[in-house]
Amino acid sequence: MQILSSRIILRPSDYERTLNFYRDVLGLAIYREYPGGTVFFAGQGLIEVASHGRASDRGAFTGALWLQTRDIAAAQTELETKGITIRREAIQEPWGLIEMWIEDPDEIPIVLVEIPADHPLRGDQRPARDT
Repeated sequence: MQILSSRIILRPSDYERTLNFYRDVLGLAIYREYPGGTVFFAGQGLIEVASHGRASDRGAFTGALWLQTRDIAAAQTELETKGITIRREAIQEPWGLIEMWIEDPDEIPIVLVEIPADHPLRGDQRPARDT
């Protein structure tokens, strides 16, 4: 199997409220819109907020969205200014990332992450090549 692209599809309980959250509160850029849905850029991935899908199709979302930001302190200030509750303040985790937790309107966890300058994820992740 060859995967060409991927995205996370959310089917919220209140489409307009969730659309406003991702578009206006988080400020995600729109990739495309279609009747009944909006797809947002989310770094190297996409998040689709869809108004379609029957209620019986819904299941419990047990994951979390992971969104990297350049400056987590600035992100926290911006979110608090917009009235967003910070579920967990930014802390540096044992694995070295600085993480802060919020939720979308359907209580889907969102992990906002800052990667410190000295963290291995900031380095070149490509395998060394013999020259």
